[in-house]
Amino acid sequence: MSEAVSTRAAPSCGTGLLPSLAPLLHGWLPRQRWFAGKGRPVTGFSLVSATEMLPVGTGTGLLHLLVRVHQPAAPGHSPDDCYQLLLGVRAVLPPRLAPALIGRVTEGPLAGRTVYEGLHDPHLAGLLLERFRTPGTLGALRFGGSGPALPGRLAPRPLDTEQSNTSLVYGDAYILKIFRRLFPGTNPDLELPLALAREGCGRVPAPVAWFEARTPRPLTLGVLQPFLGGAEDGWRLALRHLAEGRDFAPEARALGRATAEVHTALAAALPTPALHRAQTERLAAAMVRRLESAAQAVPDLAPYVPGLRTAFDAVAALGHRGRDWAAQRVHGDLHLGQTLRADDGFWSLIDFEGEPARPLHERRSPQLPVRDIAGMLRSFDYAARSHRPWNDAWAARCRTAYCEGYAEAAGTDPRGEPELLRAHETDKAVYEVLYEARHRPDWLPVPMAAIHRLAAAED
Repeated sequence: MSEAVSTRAAPSCGTGLLPSLAPLLHGWLPRQRWFAGKGRPVTGFSLVSATEMLPVGTGTGLLHLLVRVHQPAAPGHSPDDCYQLLLGVRAVLPPRLAPALIGRVTEGPLAGRTVYEGLHDPHLAGLLLERFRTPGTLGALRFGGSGPALPGRLAPRPLDTEQSNTSLVYGDAYILKIFRRLFPGTNPDLELPLALAREGCGRVPAPVAWFEARTPRPLTLGVLQPFLGGAEDGWRLALRHLAEGRDFAPEARALGRATAEVHTALAAALPTPALHRAQTERLAAAMVRRLESAAQAVPDLAPYVPGLRTAFDAVAALGHRGRDWAAQRVHGDLHLGQTLRADDGFWSLIDFEGEPARPLHERRSPQLPVRDIAGMLRSFDYAARSHRPWNDAWAARCRTAYCEGYAEAAGTDPRGEPELLRAHETDKAVYEVLYEARHRPDWLPVPMAAIHRLAAAED
């Protein structure tokens, strides 16, 4: 990514802009849910681009910034992540926008003005939708689309469920996802839904507009899609079934069919390279490395390492004997919370960004479809174990029904290759152990129960 500053000619985007904002960003950025560098000091900032989307003047302004945040390097973390900021600028912030306050600028081109999170301002959020109605370029930004003309005057409202991004809903008709932490290249959450739309797959809302930064390699900044109003996400639906003592197996079977339809369409739309012996052995070796690293960080995992490693060794052995598989693009982070069920029972899959913590080139690489399947099977387990008392039988019925539904639509049953399924479930559970130990220790028993089961599966 180029470090050159690209601006729309305006005094507020001059060379003194970032130094004047830096004291405020030092305190504000680490508090945001989407900031990936928590726990490491911020040592500085550099400006990648600055665009004045609404001239500051003497009224309300909107600045679009791409800022590289410099931090000490750490395992699994980049020392200089790039973030997208949309800053509102006012002389005085009205009380209704007080929660969005970033601070008052004391020097530079914005001296004496107040800056705040612009996406919390309905006026500025509405301006962003207007830009999609008139595609083209603005400073460092390029707006495009593939759908019908967008209506105007759709009231925006932010969603409070996002963790790594920010989403706005416009009039219950469209949802705009703003990517906060940026990587060079096309984001899978734009690339894959567009590919599925070309294949006529109706399981994923097709993008109608998007915008990106004009750098040497494009940066996907945001995607606008139809908002599936009235649909319920799979996680909440599953928990409601559990609380009411209702069977979820029919829903799980339908969800399995939906997953298979998406996989089939992705395989038709994009390349499907074969995983031969060398690639399979590398896949298994990477799983072993993640296991050993997690066991060092979480001592409770260490006694299970020998049993868990047999899952990865079994896959490597299959590759060594000449077994190969077709890889393809997949969802990459599939779980119940990434699904929506309409009132008529139709399931949709959403959020194709993949695991945000992984580098973009990894998220865009072909994978085995069983990775998505394993993620969903683990999600059923999480749902069952979030209920008191734990309901293992409920999870087992859902797992069976999901695989049956997948087999009905795909023609192949994921349980037909138990080595692959066990290895990917194990790899996912190891990831969960590390995540819960770091972020939600009270949840650690959930993946540890799966670890106990999977380590004993060699018997």
